Amino acid sequence: MKPKQLKKLLMSKIHEVVKNSKMYCTNPSKDFSRKRKLTMEKMITGIIGMESGSITNELIDLFDVSTDVPTASAFAQQRCKINPDAFRTVFCEFSQEITNSFKKELPLLAIDGSKIQIATNPEDEESFFPGSNGQKPYNLLHLNALYDLKHCIYNDVIIQKARNANEHKAFVELIDSSNIPKAIVIADRGYESYNNMAHVQEKGWYFLIRIKDGKTGMKEGYDLPMKSEYDVPISMNLIRRHNKVTKELFKDRNHYKFVPATSTFDYLPAKSRKADPLLSYNLRFRIVRFKISEDGYETVLTNLESDQYPPERLKELYAVRWGIETSFRDLKYTAGMLDFHSKKVMCIQQEIYAHLIMYNFAEMITSHVVIDKKQRKHTYKANFSVAMHMCRLFYRGNTSSPILETIISKNLVPIRPDRHRERKLTGKIFHSFLYRVA
Repeated sequence: MKPKQLKKLLMSKIHEVVKNSKMYCTNPSKDFSRKRKLTMEKMITGIIGMESGSITNELIDLFDVSTDVPTASAFAQQRCKINPDAFRTVFCEFSQEITNSFKKELPLLAIDGSKIQIATNPEDEESFFPGSNGQKPYNLLHLNALYDLKHCIYNDVIIQKARNANEHKAFVELIDSSNIPKAIVIADRGYESYNNMAHVQEKGWYFLIRIKDGKTGMKEGYDLPMKSEYDVPISMNLIRRHNKVTKELFKDRNHYKFVPATSTFDYLPAKSRKADPLLSYNLRFRIVRFKISEDGYETVLTNLESDQYPPERLKELYAVRWGIETSFRDLKYTAGMLDFHSKKVMCIQQEIYAHLIMYNFAEMITSHVVIDKKQRKHTYKANFSVAMHMCRLFYRGNTSSPILETIISKNLVPIRPDRHRERKLTGKIFHSFLYRVA
């Protein structure tokens, strides 16, 4: 899809939301009923195109350096009239249209979560953390994302407050609500559960989930070969009832498993009477352990067929999952999803969806820019930081499609797939409004 077509598509989705404005206003009978400089359409388009500057500077850019620029206070009042669902609708509809334009191939999707620090507010108990060991108090939101690894776009997200965050619940919601007919979903440690696997199986999708390789992992509940590498097929019957009959069945650890009532499993009733027939749910998958380094091994669960996806291919497939981790970095530091223009959670959610929209917009444009192949040491790709800036200018109407593509194609960075750096864990702080770029 060409840049002009992509921009036209995005603007059409914004127009559809504005057309049904009453569905997305906090007070439908009053909001946006009077003629204002900051109309609902102007607000949505402006927030989607925002960078990391102050509100006043962002408004100056939005109104093309006019002397008749609204105040920051007026902007803050107007944005509170818009429900975050307006931005979510634009994001979902835009992402869906993009996805429909792809070739009919098996999508490769990743599910993962990322924490987002927001302004400190002790009164918001669902997101507030008091801090420990001298750490300052802070508030967090949790972003759960379904990410297309082949096309580098976000298909869907769920935003939760960190205190109530439930990645398993978000996993199930993202899978069940997707209208993609068939896909491979890849997840890291922490997402392994029979309920998650069952939802993927019922959807008709395939899963590839990494599990703990040590003695505390899920694999310890099975009878597996005493070898460093293996590929074991499992046909597991999950049962809620625990009596003399089932107790004998559970001795066959590779075919029967007891699921207590305290564990979430949506395809079996939590309680049953003795007179009720014995119910079970069959879950088919493989436990595969393969070597990743001289002394390192990983274990995964998958329902992919062994003839088409042997251990070596599963290893390559799982390595692609790292794309969602780098996308979180670009989303936060390049797209600017750390510099919010409000302390209100509702307004922050608006901006999260806005940054996701702009990220997808920039990725789609960048992926279609032709990069000249020359005799170089490395393969090169577009510098996403430059591409994001140019895509914002194009979205605002400050540059043309030919100039956009030319500048993106000239600013390149080498691809170094085998490059490794030590992961440094540092404390993050909220970016104050007083320290914004000019």
